[in-house]
Amino acid sequence: MNDKTEELREIFTDVTDGEETVTESQENSRGSLERDDRSDEERLESVVQQMRERYAFETPLTDDELIAVARGFYDGEDDADIAADLDVDEETVFEARMSLHLVGEDDADEVDLAAIRDREEDDATLADEYDVSEPQIRRYRRVAAAEDESRAANDRYRDEFDSILADAELSERLTTDVREDGLEDATEGMETDVEF
Repeated sequence: MNDKTEELREIFTDVTDGEETVTESQENSRGSLERDDRSDEERLESVVQQMRERYAFETPLTDDELIAVARGFYDGEDDADIAADLDVDEETVFEARMSLHLVGEDDADEVDLAAIRDREEDDATLADEYDVSEPQIRRYRRVAAAEDESRAANDRYRDEFDSILADAELSERLTTDVREDGLEDATEGMETDVEF
């Protein structure tokens, strides 16, 4: 060993009171953002209650049933499956989803919602124009209204549902990819052949 190495060893021994190794316990941390200490169920109840108060929507479903609608939506179930689980009709589930701002990609696949959003024609006229039924036009208008309501709230409630119910494995994989990419960028060009 050279003199510098011996000097560093002496300093280390003095600082550690003669211990050969120094270890410190590590915490398993899942990131630097604050974590909500409430359970997922409590967070879901809070979101549903906030939405009920803000929008005063009418539904025969209880808060627990609305949470079941949200869970079913995120599990990829369609309205018929959720309705069967809750022993209610599909229209009740659809209205509950819209009230919770849970709009699916296939909710308005036949009509451009932007095109009908501000149209003042009656349902019959629009149904004839788009070659769909009046109930379908009413449904599309309801989807457009739910999207507008969600946007007006900056998609806050939808984002909260996403953070609670979205696929945790996917989120973790994306976080790992970002962390690895960041590490590669940080170490790019560094000399790694170092002797101690």
